[in-house]
Amino acid sequence: MSPTLIFVGLVFLIMMGVPVAIALGAISLVAMQDNLPALGLMAQRMYSSTTGFTLLAIPFFILAGNLMNTGGITEKIFRFAKAAVGHYWGGLGQVNIFASLIFSGMSGAAVADAAGLGKIEVKAMVDDGYDPEFAAAVTAASSTIGPVIPPSIPFVIYGSMTGVSVGKLFVAGIVPGLLMGIAMAVAVYFISRKRNYPRRPKLPGSELRQSFSEAFLALLTPIIIVGGILGGWFTPTEAAVIACIYALALSGLVYRELTWAKLWHILEDTLLHTVRVMFIMATAGFFAWVLTMNQVPQAMVSGLTTVTQSPALLLLIIIGALLVLGMFLEGIAVILICVPIFMPVIDLIGMDTVQFGVVMILASMIGLLSPPVGMCLYAVASISNVKITALSREVAPYILGIFVVLLLVAFVPAVSLSTVWLME
Repeated sequence: MSPTLIFVGLVFLIMMGVPVAIALGAISLVAMQDNLPALGLMAQRMYSSTTGFTLLAIPFFILAGNLMNTGGITEKIFRFAKAAVGHYWGGLGQVNIFASLIFSGMSGAAVADAAGLGKIEVKAMVDDGYDPEFAAAVTAASSTIGPVIPPSIPFVIYGSMTGVSVGKLFVAGIVPGLLMGIAMAVAVYFISRKRNYPRRPKLPGSELRQSFSEAFLALLTPIIIVGGILGGWFTPTEAAVIACIYALALSGLVYRELTWAKLWHILEDTLLHTVRVMFIMATAGFFAWVLTMNQVPQAMVSGLTTVTQSPALLLLIIIGALLVLGMFLEGIAVILICVPIFMPVIDLIGMDTVQFGVVMILASMIGLLSPPVGMCLYAVASISNVKITALSREVAPYILGIFVVLLLVAFVPAVSLSTVWLME
């Protein structure tokens, strides 16, 4: 089956509303209909795609994020952020971004950030006089910092597919994640001044110290996770387990806001989320093998190098493809589909695979904010009662900011790799 027919069929199924996992499996089966003996490998390929030790980090990071959302940790982070930056132009908008920067070092998932902190942030901003569309847009945009600053579920998946060190990927995401936060803070500042949004008075130092004291144990979480990985004390997978144990202890024993009923709901939600991710990974693993059997990566390399030999232009074409796919596919699906296709091109142009991993995750974050399938848009729209069309318009400045960071990472290796070099 030709590469063109494979991708046309996949896009058609997704546009018809077929779940991504089912679409990937179905088109793979159709592509292999002339090679029936090879179909016997389907179960083996699906199984092997989900059994890597590194992938154990995914359910544990999901669980850690859910524990923090339900156990009172997010409220304390938000209060500290409000005391620290709430007096700047944009007030609670800046708080929104700062809180997401902190929370991103704990959950590893954008939708977890949007659903957890988002409920608190949107209500606080609307009650303080901000337009609901603005509050929802800042919340949706800031939640995309989560998968860039470590820990990061997409980085775990990319590392498991490519063999790249997950620890290096985590470290490489620190500076780009901070740049995303700065870009969003600048956008909030100018929009708030233009619209004359309220500006809170600076809180007394006692309030800052008290809020910091209450949030101190929660703020230690990213330090424990990242510091432990960098110090060689534990692997990213082990860090995910430690994050769960720490979040469980904080929520249940220190803050005492976690009940057995809440814990049961958390475990159920974690199981469902993990199954969804793993099912996509399983069928995507078979899909990647089918692409290899049909020599799609080779055809992609040949086709792109026929268009241009310039590494910069090839990289721009790849980024463009990632952004377009991100408009229709969930971020993890984009990674799973595109890694086996584009990695030969990346090797050809000599780009560092860690650097490309950051590029791919940043591109998928733009997809989370891009209609018609932007997952963060729908997550925030559901908790803010803001229409998707209005939210899509309002989030445009933040998409532009992430895109600028994406280009910096793509064409200035030091932006993402400087922290990796320091680690080495």
